[in-house]
Amino acid sequence: MSNGNDAAPTLARTLRLRAVVLFGLAYMTPMIVLGTFGVVATATGGTVPTSYLLALVAMLFTAQSYGRMAATYPVAGSSYTYVRKALDSRLGFLVGWVTLLDYFFLPMVIWLIGGAYLQAQFPGVPLWVWIVGFIALTTALNVRGIKTAERVNDLLMIFQVLVIVIFVALALRHVFNVGGAGALASTSPFVNSATTLTGVSAGAAIAAYSFLGFDAVTTLTEETIDPKRTMPRAILLIALIGGAIFVTVAYATQLAHPGATFDNEGSAAFEIARSIGGDLFSSIFLAGLVVAQFASGIAAQASASRLLLAMGRDGALPRTFFARVHPRYRTPALNILLTGAIGLIALSLDVATSTSFINFGAFVAFTFVNVAVIATYIRMRREGESPNPLTYAVAPAIGAAVDLYLLYNLDGAALTLGLIWLSLGVIYLAYLTRMFRRPPPSMAFNEAEDDLETASVTG
Repeated sequence: MSNGNDAAPTLARTLRLRAVVLFGLAYMTPMIVLGTFGVVATATGGTVPTSYLLALVAMLFTAQSYGRMAATYPVAGSSYTYVRKALDSRLGFLVGWVTLLDYFFLPMVIWLIGGAYLQAQFPGVPLWVWIVGFIALTTALNVRGIKTAERVNDLLMIFQVLVIVIFVALALRHVFNVGGAGALASTSPFVNSATTLTGVSAGAAIAAYSFLGFDAVTTLTEETIDPKRTMPRAILLIALIGGAIFVTVAYATQLAHPGATFDNEGSAAFEIARSIGGDLFSSIFLAGLVVAQFASGIAAQASASRLLLAMGRDGALPRTFFARVHPRYRTPALNILLTGAIGLIALSLDVATSTSFINFGAFVAFTFVNVAVIATYIRMRREGESPNPLTYAVAPAIGAAVDLYLLYNLDGAALTLGLIWLSLGVIYLAYLTRMFRRPPPSMAFNEAEDDLETASVTG
């Protein structure tokens, strides 16, 4: 996809802070707290907001580390780029490889869940029709360009937020009608007789899945105006706003439905929506969930394609395919199409199997980004600089420890599948490096820091 000039087409810087934050929140899918409410409530004995608070604190440490690295290396690639630059190119490759579990499978899970919602409402339509429809539409929007995706994303986020606000209002009204004003300030959603540290930790490991998004927006760095300033602010805002939404919604929902007894924990939110708002609101709620999945699918596919672009430009993946940027739309069109094609795997998987990949890749990436900040701190000290030890050493160390703890608390299937994928990455790395005798292919950056409207990358 050449434009006929000597310089290859590059990504265009068009995104400001608001757009990046909205993309991150869309990737998170704020309504996912309701989609997974029954699962987390069962794991925690009915203390969902406590798990989200624990997950929020943990993610803030890691979000701060992502912000540091995004300011240091304002290019696409996320954890893959940060680790290879701050630690080691081989380790960076393996982190990027494991992260592919997150980036590849998250869009697929999003489309699978969205299709399942629609099939539940329209059982006469086969699931594959909805999945293919999701994939085709999101792929077309992302190929057309990041600005097109941004405008659609804004509209979808507005509707999603409205549904969340209505749900919380109805839940609080239900609690008020049943127990009066005093019931609105109960501590039982945070601590009750069934609360245990093990249960809350297990719930936090599940709840952390909802925060995936603050890290993913770093793949949009090369399309962000003034990324060294914008990206760190966006990352922290995404984590804070998303966390506030999750805790608030979880608290209101747990008040409306104390405990962890449901007819079906996988569709607990529908049960609660019907009880607090009747059939009409349950239909609106379904529409909100479908819209949320569509918006999240746009953001997730965009991020996955940018990670593949970075790895392609490095030569870690074949450049002739993965490093191409469409000369007209200035998007990694082939990578977007590939991500959509991989999403078709959803036709033969269930949600439980596909999501088991995601958290393994996410927690591994989170851990090594924290370690990369510590390595940057050590390098800066050796060069005579005096970085703040709290933000460059203590906070990342806490973040890495918490991420490892959450990784340890994943179920056995996630760990097994993740380790298998990691082993395949080691084999491929051995092939690329001729049995580790040479470093993986690298990319030379030529960032024009004084011209924030353009960026040239040679590979």
